Amino acid sequence: MPATASTEAQLIEVFSSIQGEGLLVGCRQIFVRLAGCNLACDYCDTPFAPQPNCRVEDAPGSGEFRSLPNPVPLEILYNILFRWRETLPGVHHSISLTGGEPLCQASILAEWLPALREILPTHLETNGTLPDALAPLLPHLDHISMDFKLASQTGEPTPWDAHRAFLALARERDCQVKIVVGEETSAEEIEAAARLLREVAPATPLIMQAVTRDGAIGVSGRTLLGLQTLAAKIHPPTRVIPQTHRFLGVQ
Repeated sequence: MPATASTEAQLIEVFSSIQGEGLLVGCRQIFVRLAGCNLACDYCDTPFAPQPNCRVEDAPGSGEFRSLPNPVPLEILYNILFRWRETLPGVHHSISLTGGEPLCQASILAEWLPALREILPTHLETNGTLPDALAPLLPHLDHISMDFKLASQTGEPTPWDAHRAFLALARERDCQVKIVVGEETSAEEIEAAARLLREVAPATPLIMQAVTRDGAIGVSGRTLLGLQTLAAKIHPPTRVIPQTHRFLGVQ
C-alpha cells in the first residue's frame, strides 16, 4: 500500500455488478459509490447524502452487505478490492468511481486513484461539470463517462460552458458522453449537444439514454429515434442505449 493509506472518503456503497449504461454495458465492474453531489437533477433516484455508515458487499455479487463506518480509509477499501480481484481473477473489467458526483471528493481521489489502479483499471462516472477537479486526476483514469445535463430533464439550466471545458480534458482518455432524454427534450438541446461534441471531441461517442421514472422508461421509441436522427446528422457516433441493469434486475 502507498504511504497515503490513512486517507479517508465518505462512501455510500461498494459492490460488484454488471455495468448497465454506455459503451461498457455488460462488463462486470466493482462500483465504489462516493457521497456528495453538486447538482440536484429532477430524475435522480440515487441517494448521495453522506451517511454514518456505508454498505459493502460481503462477497462480490452476493447481494449481502455489511456496514463500515464513514469515512472509510483507503487501506480498508484497497484490501477489500484486492481480495475480490484475487478471489475472482479476470471477472472484473474495472473499478467504477460513481456517485453522486465523485469529483466532489477530488482531493481524496488524487490519493486513492493511483492505489486503486494497481488493482484494476479505473472508470469515472461524472456529471461533467467540474473540470478543475478533473484535471489533476487524468493521469490516473483509464475511462471517463461524462454527462451532458440537459435542462429539460434536470430542471436547471444546462451548464454548457462547464461541459465544454470538461470535455476538452476528458477527450484525452477513453471518453464517452451520456445524455438522459425524455419527451420534454427539445431538438435545440440535442443539436446543441451534438455540435459541442463535433467541435470539441469529434471521435467521442454520444450515448442517448431514455429517462426512467418509477422503474419504467419515460420516453417513446418514436421520440428516441427522432432525437437520435437529429444528433447523428451532426455527430454520427450517436447511439441509443437504455439502462440495461434495470432489465437484468441488478443494481
